[in-house]
Amino acid sequence: MDIEICTKEEIPVILNGINAYNYSKVPPTMSTMWTPLDYVVKNSNREIIGGLLSGIGYWGGLEIKILWVREDMRLQGIASKLLKTVEEVAITKGATISILDTFDFQAETFYLKNGYIIFGKLDNFPTGHHRVYLSKKLSEL
Repeated sequence: MDIEICTKEEIPVILNGINAYNYSKVPPTMSTMWTPLDYVVKNSNREIIGGLLSGIGYWGGLEIKILWVREDMRLQGIASKLLKTVEEVAITKGATISILDTFDFQAETFYLKNGYIIFGKLDNFPTGHHRVYLSKKLSEL
């Protein structure tokens, strides 16, 4: 047995393997394995001032990977509008829940203000901080 660094061409073997196993235990509720929902916000000069990278998985969960707003543009409601837009689009595509993680020094308070609840917490990661895992039922929008 050899353990090697995975190549880009080998990734589908791993994805297909886990998906076949998952499907055998719980059938997918969505017609596609992953529906990307990636958005940017641009200013009048067409510069990107924010963005959200996410997608809907095969069980109808909106998974928010990254939400970012340029530091000088924060506290203007941009992140909230972006989040709400993605949640609404996800609902139209059949998503029933939104799932994400963040750190206490990033956006924990922001997500709590936007209706998310903490379902998990990892203390002292990174040292002196914590990582939180949050969710929100999208049917409640």
